Amino acid sequence: MDARVMDSKEKLVADFRIVLSDAEELLKATASQSGEKLSGLRAKLEDNVRSAKTRLASAEEAVIGKTKVAVEATDSYVHEHPWQTIGVAAAAGAVIGLLINRR
Repeated sequence: MDARVMDSKEKLVADFRIVLSDAEELLKATASQSGEKLSGLRAKLEDNVRSAKTRLASAEEAVIGKTKVAVEATDSYVHEHPWQTIGVAAAAGAVIGLLINRR
């Protein structure tokens, strides 16, 4: 899996956590407020936060699982093809070195 996709998924999970935290703070801040409409909205928000937490946990597990698979595949490849890995790393280092020296 592409590293950018994993980074974006991890960022999405982190952003989602922030939104959930903000929603929980809003629920706490309005707990002392009364009114039928507000109570209904608060109950709906609580349900949505609970549901979102469940989905977040599932998404987190999926990201962790895919990351572990990618790490295991990379580790396996490096152990099976050490010289090719060294060659690719050396080429990448050379390219980075050339780019740094151009500045």
